[in-house]
Amino acid sequence: MLDHLARKLADDCLQELRWIYDRRELVEVRRDIAAWLAKWQAKHSKLCDWVEENIEETLTYYRLPLAHHKHMKSTNMLERFNQELKRRTHVVRIFPNGESCLRLVRALAVETHENWLESPRYLNMRHLAEHKKEALRQAA
Repeated sequence: MLDHLARKLADDCLQELRWIYDRRELVEVRRDIAAWLAKWQAKHSKLCDWVEENIEETLTYYRLPLAHHKHMKSTNMLERFNQELKRRTHVVRIFPNGESCLRLVRALAVETHENWLESPRYLNMRHLAEHKKEALRQAA
């Protein structure tokens, strides 16, 4: 995104765009994005075109329960998972073949997935189940 924006204007423009992600509802976000696009369209048409094309990819977490938003906005879960992979694969040092490395990574991914499902500390999956039920009720 910064490729489409002068560096001296980047702070103001990006700060306003970051505030959009503090909203709780997707309807509010879409309204604010439309206002943001209207404000910056005249000065930075390339930037606004890029945002219109790519913004939907960044809004997928709004389909999750509100309790999960705080955790899904950051990459902390992914970074922690990558640290664990590095720690465990570093112990082995040299894998006999690619399949053995893949088996270890796959086992760690399954273990992490099970921990995320069972542990209510980080992401409570009951919130997700309730959110899905509510979405199905509204769709019907």
